[in-house]
Parts: sequence; C-alpha cells; structure tokens
Amino acid sequence: MQGNKGKYLFGVCKVGEKGQIVIPAEARKIFDIKTGDNLLVVGDIKRGIAIIKADQIKLDEAD
Repeated sequence: MQGNKGKYLFGVCKVGEKGQIVIPAEARKIFDIKTGDNLLVVGDIKRGIAIIKADQIKLDEAD
C-alpha cells in the first residue's frame, strides 16, 4: 500500500525459527532487491529496525 509519495506499507512478516524474515515481493520489486544482494540492517532502540540495500550506501573516500 502506498501512502505519501515514496512511502509504503508492505504488511507484516513473521520471523522464522532461524531468525529469517521474508521481504514481501512488492517491496523487492520496488527496491530492486534480488537474490544475492547485500542488505544493511540498522537499528535505533526508540525507532526500530531499517533495512537498506548496501549498494545504496556511499562511503566517504579517505583523503
């Protein structure tokens, strides 16, 4: 479900016995997540967890 421009609610996913989750198909399509992609998992105690495609993170180059 799309809310404000660029904002989505994909639903609920369940954590399996091995701690794995399934990213909903619509989310994988919109964010071009494919098998073998690296995902960065970040968290904030007050705000929760976020998942970001690792190739979207630009690291500053050392001078």
